[in-house]
Amino acid sequence: RVQNKKLYLATFAAVLGPLSFGFVLGYSSPALPELRKIGNPKLRLDSNQASWFASVVTLGAAAGGILGGYLVDKIGRKLSLMLCSIPYISGYIVIISAQNVWMLYFGRILTGLASGVTSLVVPVYISEVSHTNVRGMLGSFVQLMVVTGILGTYIAGMTLKWHWLAVLCSFPPCIMVLFMLFMPETPRFLLDQKKRAEAIVALRFLRGPYVDHEWECRQIEANVEEEGLNLFEFKNPSVYRPLLIGVILMFLQQVTGINAVMFYAETIFEDANFQDSRMASVVVGSIQVCFTAVAALIIDKTGRKVLLYVSGVIMALSTALFGFYFKLALPNGNNSSNADLWFTLNSISPATETRLSWLAVVSLGLFVAGFALGWGPVPWLVMSEIFPLKSRGISSGACVLTNWVMAFLVTKEFQDFIGFLTSYGTFWLFSAFCCLSVTFTAFYVPETKGRTLEQIEAYFRKS
Repeated sequence: RVQNKKLYLATFAAVLGPLSFGFVLGYSSPALPELRKIGNPKLRLDSNQASWFASVVTLGAAAGGILGGYLVDKIGRKLSLMLCSIPYISGYIVIISAQNVWMLYFGRILTGLASGVTSLVVPVYISEVSHTNVRGMLGSFVQLMVVTGILGTYIAGMTLKWHWLAVLCSFPPCIMVLFMLFMPETPRFLLDQKKRAEAIVALRFLRGPYVDHEWECRQIEANVEEEGLNLFEFKNPSVYRPLLIGVILMFLQQVTGINAVMFYAETIFEDANFQDSRMASVVVGSIQVCFTAVAALIIDKTGRKVLLYVSGVIMALSTALFGFYFKLALPNGNNSSNADLWFTLNSISPATETRLSWLAVVSLGLFVAGFALGWGPVPWLVMSEIFPLKSRGISSGACVLTNWVMAFLVTKEFQDFIGFLTSYGTFWLFSAFCCLSVTFTAFYVPETKGRTLEQIEAYFRKS
C-alpha cells in the first residue's frame, strides 16, 4: 500500500502536465466566440484569424516535441517537466495582456510549446517510474487528464470570460511545479547518469521499503548502455524498428480524422437541432472522459492491441456512417466544389435533416467513444514503452513531432479535402485510414502488457 500511494502520488504530480495540456487544447473553443465579437477591433478575430488561433498551438507543440526530445535526455524527466510551467504560464500572461492579434498568437504558441514538451516527457516519466502490473493504467492517465482538461475548459467557459478562463488555465502548471519538487527523478535516468545511490533512493520512494531495490536496480543496469547514441545506431533494428512503429502509430492516430471531427463537432450538433452548441461540446467532452477512463481501467487486463483493434473498428464504422449520412442527406451527393462545411450542412433539406440528423449525432458519439477507448491513449502509452533507453529522447521527439504536424495538417486542410473529395468522400477516406490502423496493429505492433521495459527492449534486440 505504501508503494501504491507513493507511486500514485508521483503519477498524479506528472499528469498535472497533461491536464494543463488539455486546458490549452480546450481553451480556443469557448474563447473564440467571444474574441470574434470583442469590442476592441485590434483583438477581434475574423474567420481566418480564428482558425489560426485554434491551430497555431499544434505548430508550437511540434517545436516542443523537438525541444522535449533534447531536454529529456540532457537534464532529465523531472526537471524537463518542471520547466514546462514557464512557457505555460508565460503564454497565458501574454494572452491576458494582449493588445493585438499577434500577441494572442504568440501566447498560443508558447502554451503549445509547453504542451509539446509535456506530451513527450510525461509518458516517459510515468513508464519509467511505474511497476509493470500498473504501467498501462497509469500511462493511460495521460490521455485521461488531457480530455479532462478539455472538458474542464468547456464547462468553465460557459460562465467565465476569455481572460478569466486564461487565468484559470494557468493554475494547473503552477500546482505541477510545487508537486514535482518533492517527486524523484526516474531510476532509469539516474542509473544512465551513473547516480546509483540516488536511483536506490528513488526506488525506495516508488516501491516502498519492503521490496528488493537492489534486484530491480541490477535489472535496469543490465540494460543501460554505456556508449552514447550516434546516427549509426539507427541502422540497428532494435533502434529503428520501435521508432518506425511509434511514428506510424502517431501518424495513424491523426489521419483517422479525430481533430477534424472535433473541430466541427459544434457545427454537426447545430445541424442536428442542438440549440446550445456549448452544451453539445460538454457532452462530447464527457464521452471522451468516460471512455478514456474505461480504457485506463482495463488496459492492463485486455492488453494494448485488443483496445487498438476494438477502437479502430468502431472508428472505421462510425466514419463510414458519417460519409453515408452526407451521401444520403445532401442534394446531388454534394458534388459542388464548395469547401465550406457550414455551407454543406446548411444545404441539407429540412425534411432530410429531420429524418437523418440522428445518424450524424450517433456517428459522432461512436467515433469519439471509439477513439477514447484505444487510439487516443494507447499510442502515447506504447511510445513510452518501446524505445531503448539510449534513444528514448530523440525517438519520442520524432513521434511527438509527427503527431503535432499531422494534427495541424489534417485540421487546416480538412476544408480543402471536402472541396476535392466531397464531404462523404472525406469521411470515407478517414474510414479507410481507420481500417489501415487495424491492419498495422495486427502485423507490426507488439503486445507490451505484463512486460518490463527491459524485456520489451530485449524483444526488439532479438527479433
